[in-house]
Amino acid sequence: REQGAQVGIGAQNEAMLGRVNDLIDGKDGYHPFVIDFTNDEQLADLPNQVASVYGKIDFFFYIAAFANKDDLVGRFVDKRRAGFAMALDISAYSLVAASKALEPVFNEDASIVTVSYLGSTRAVGNYNVMGVAKAALESCVRYLALDFGDRGIRVNTISPGPVNTISARGVSGLTNMIKYVEERAPLKRPYGIAECGGSAVYLCSDLSKGVTGQIVFIDSGYNIVGM
Repeated sequence: REQGAQVGIGAQNEAMLGRVNDLIDGKDGYHPFVIDFTNDEQLADLPNQVASVYGKIDFFFYIAAFANKDDLVGRFVDKRRAGFAMALDISAYSLVAASKALEPVFNEDASIVTVSYLGSTRAVGNYNVMGVAKAALESCVRYLALDFGDRGIRVNTISPGPVNTISARGVSGLTNMIKYVEERAPLKRPYGIAECGGSAVYLCSDLSKGVTGQIVFIDSGYNIVGM
């Protein structure tokens, strides 16, 4: 919004809509939407809602993800089929479903951006099924980039290191993870929401018109470090 964008914010249901409205109360340039990405009827109606407010859109920033708390602790091998399937459905497939639903309202050269984490390619304790879901998400990004490329629509991922957010607090040991990364990353300094936002703005803007199917790491360089 600080860069001049009109911003629509999704709420999963009416209960979450109240929180979204509190977040944007008194601020110009925001509009709330109710959308549960697992609900096919709501997905089908989403482009109508979006078109009624914006006509066409230039970017879609997707950050929905979920796994049962029990599936984020203990041994990965002990996780059950239902929890595994749900994590992949909500955290990976729903990006595909939402992108397809919004395809009619994307402008040419629009941008789709989602959020992953290093646990997609490294085994991270207490991340478990979400690591597999993020690996699937990153693969979906590459295939979507191929599908949408003929319209100039880019699809990319930002991959922050651990950041103290409400959703991240569902991962046990988050505070220690943040400290560990900050101590070992090449840039010996904190990173957070501001750095993530800057990279997201870049990927949503025309500054990144030559970039698609990529993962942009925002972790002070931790992802490049070995021993």
